[in-house]
Amino acid sequence: MQVAGWEHVFKLDPDKTLSDETLEAICESGTDALVIGGSSGVTYDNTVDLLARVRRYEVPCALELSTPEAAVPGFDLYLVPLVLNTERGAWITGRQAEGVLGYGPLIPWEATLAEGYIILNAEAEAARVTEAQTELDEERTLAYVDVADRLMRLPIIYLEYSGRFGDMERVRRARRRLAQGRLFYGGGIADAEQAAAAALAADTVVVGNALYADWRTALHTVDAVKRVKREGKLV
Repeated sequence: MQVAGWEHVFKLDPDKTLSDETLEAICESGTDALVIGGSSGVTYDNTVDLLARVRRYEVPCALELSTPEAAVPGFDLYLVPLVLNTERGAWITGRQAEGVLGYGPLIPWEATLAEGYIILNAEAEAARVTEAQTELDEERTLAYVDVADRLMRLPIIYLEYSGRFGDMERVRRARRRLAQGRLFYGGGIADAEQAAAAALAADTVVVGNALYADWRTALHTVDAVKRVKREGKLV
């Protein structure tokens, strides 16, 4: 499974609760994939539990490995985040190297991709945990994009505004800079209108927190993104 065709993704947090009814609606919504992961509270047990529940459905499912202890077999794809705008090397390669030391022979490299995260909301849990330097102007943001895309040649460059809807013009300019990677956007998408705006700016739109605030409204983001990608404009 490759990410090149992903236009819309729902992100599920193992540390949060979804009813069976809600999970069924999410899995059958037409989203391109589910990504399971979170910034805190993710364990082997709650990840296994969520995987078992979504495996009843045909939607592709990826695990975002925020901690090696939550590495669970059975996913279609494994995404390894590298937080680029932090001065703490542990979040760039340190924790990843520890994971390889501990689990190297078990890693399905053919189904493992790196994500270059650029976190742009100081209030996000991910920013707090990683001590990300979030106060970036546009020029510096694009410099990180170039490092991820042209120097490191990462397949995914992820602009993360988690908890706040971001600057779509900056997202759009970041996407135009890319030579080979795919631009993911996540953060603050609460409804179809915001999802459509994000779809115009980024390659892949990730919707997460909205599922836990108002899942019925969040489901409409799928059609909104698909329409924009099909028409190439807000419709």
